[in-house]
Parts: sequence; structure tokens; C-alpha cells
Amino acid sequence: MRRGPVALTAGAVLLGEAVGAVLLHLVLASVLSGQRMSLAGLDPDAMVIGTRAMGGVLGAYLALCGAVLLRAGVRRAAPGRWARVLLVTCAVTHGVLGAVAVGLVGWGAFAWLVGVMALVVLCLVAYGGDGEGGSYEEGAGRPAGEDGPAGRAPLAG
Repeated sequence: MRRGPVALTAGAVLLGEAVGAVLLHLVLASVLSGQRMSLAGLDPDAMVIGTRAMGGVLGAYLALCGAVLLRAGVRRAAPGRWARVLLVTCAVTHGVLGAVAVGLVGWGAFAWLVGVMALVVLCLVAYGGDGEGGSYEEGAGRPAGEDGPAGRAPLAG
């Protein structure tokens, strides 16, 4: 499987999703400021500021995840340990948001979020778990003649 195009596609989708999340939160903040209603005694201005801040934080998070995938796709090398942790959190976030979106928004939003989650998971699986861009294929990374993991003697039977 060609890993680079998948990572580039996932990175571009996440960058587009980051822009969409920021724009959505800006629209929600403008609706909140136009209504001037309080929710359970909260200050309407605090809700507007919180909505804008959440949009910025979510947009920055998605843009960072997208940038990690774009970098992996351009370099054709696996992301490092912390970048993989970031991508796992991105996949989990999309899964949880997809589950919530079914009830609140509908099946279209669920399909979109699960599709993005699938792209991120595909990138994580395609690059393997060694952090060096290799894979778990038979004999990958092992010196010739050894049956055990690279750098270790085989277990005695």
C-alpha cells in the first residue's frame, strides 16, 4: 500500500475540517451574541467568548493533526512517538464526536466523522508501530539468520 498519498489526503481533510470547525464556532458565537439570552444564569458574553475560544482550540488541534499527517506524507516516514499519540487522540475524538453527532446532527455528520477517523487510523496502521517508517512484515528489521526481534537473541526452546 502506498502510505504517502493516504497521509497527504488525511492531512488535507483534517486541515479543511479545522477551517470548517473554526467557521462553525464563529457562526455559533454570532448567533449567541445576537440572541442575548442566558443559559442557567451564565453571562451571554461569557458564552460567546467561550464558543470562540473553543473554536480556536479545536481548529488549532485539528490543524496540528493535519500538519503531522502532511509532514509524514511528504517525508514518507512514520510520525514519531508523540505525533502518533496525537493522531490516536484525534481518531478517538472523531469516534466520540461521531457517536454524539448521530443523535444531534444526523447520519451524514456521523458518516463524515467516522470517515475521517478511518483515514487517521489507516495512516496509523499503514506506518506500523516501529516509529521508523517500517512495517511488521515477515522479517522486516531483523538481521539475517535471526528468528527473534531485531537486536535480541532468539528465545531458547
